[in-house]
Amino acid sequence: MKSLYLRIWLTVVAALLLFALVSGWLFQRHIEHERARSDSAIAERAAAWGELIQRSLPPPDAPAPEQGAALREWSQRLRLPLALDDARGQRVATSESYLRREADVGPGARRAMPIRLEDGRTLWVMRPGLLRSPADARTPPPWFAPPGLSGVPGFGLAALLLLLLLAVAAGAYPVVRRLTRRLERLKQGVEAFGEGALHQRVAEDGRDEVAAVATSFNRAAARVEALVRSHQSLLANASHELRSPLARLKLALSMLDEASPAQRERLRHEIETDIAELDALVEEVLLASRLDAAAQLDRREPVDLLGLAAEEAARSGASVEGDAAVVHGDERLLRRALRNLLENARRYGGGEVMVVLKRTGGSVECRVCDRGPGVPEAYRERIFEPFFRLPGHAEREGGVGLGLSLVRQIAARHAGRVRCEPREGGGSCFVLSLPAA
Repeated sequence: MKSLYLRIWLTVVAALLLFALVSGWLFQRHIEHERARSDSAIAERAAAWGELIQRSLPPPDAPAPEQGAALREWSQRLRLPLALDDARGQRVATSESYLRREADVGPGARRAMPIRLEDGRTLWVMRPGLLRSPADARTPPPWFAPPGLSGVPGFGLAALLLLLLLAVAAGAYPVVRRLTRRLERLKQGVEAFGEGALHQRVAEDGRDEVAAVATSFNRAAARVEALVRSHQSLLANASHELRSPLARLKLALSMLDEASPAQRERLRHEIETDIAELDALVEEVLLASRLDAAAQLDRREPVDLLGLAAEEAARSGASVEGDAAVVHGDERLLRRALRNLLENARRYGGGEVMVVLKRTGGSVECRVCDRGPGVPEAYRERIFEPFFRLPGHAEREGGVGLGLSLVRQIAARHAGRVRCEPREGGGSCFVLSLPAA
């Protein structure tokens, strides 16, 4: 059975059916037990009645009218339908109430109870279960049963349990169907997403587990879509950026055979520069791809940010000031972020570069400031996009436009952020903010 809603619904119906069967069996056992107790009590009372009536009945050889008069008198006194047979089984006398009950029940009902007397005669007493008036005989029994089945034990309870089963089954079906219909919509959304519709999302209505699964799917789908879009953009931009150094390499190689020794030296230097640019581009593309794919850092350890900044500043000729600060993170990635900020400041910001570390509350701010032309306010967010460069800077300063994008990715992996601010007196400050250890 492939439909989940049918399995759930049939499970509910089967559980109700089992409950009905067990309840009916227990009720039937209870009825039989109570009937046995009632029959035992009736037998005891009947024995007492027989002993009492036998003492006052005329002897067996008395005339039948005399025996009948005595029997009817006891029938009225005890209010019991009675009949009397002689020792040969011939009917001697019968009370009117016995005849009426016998007519109501029918000759084959066998609801009369025999009591053997000491003198051989048999006293018949109608069972109390049939001691009802003719008006009562026309009313239905306590447990309703269709005509012809009112005497079937437990039929009324079975009918009631069947009605209960049908009612619950009819009420459970729309509830189960509504639940599984939401699961079907979720399945359709997952299949559409798997077929390439990355924009596909599912409804998150409700507050139950199905809604939680839908929310998790939408969150995962959004991240997968962002990763795929990011990788597509990265691949497209990287392929575009690779064209320029590859074209220069191809041109230099074609000119190398016919060039003079001086020209060959210049061409060799250009080839080395283009190869270094290609190597840097490939390295940054791979690092950006790894950061996009990783949900969290591979390792996290205490890092002395002041010492790290001093080492990187010494390589680029920048000055460092500020207080000692320790953060938790990946030292290799943090070193790469500081190096990218320092190289960006050296390339675009002139010769005066300064690194300032300052603790503010529960975070550490590392400010890399320069005295360059600054970044226009309209571009202070866009410069962190992959392969974005300020107009005219690519021609003058080079670079592939991935350095600041990597800084933002590294900051995000460390639960931090990076921003660009104007520097007082001219220039720019790139502020890397990280949680303090």
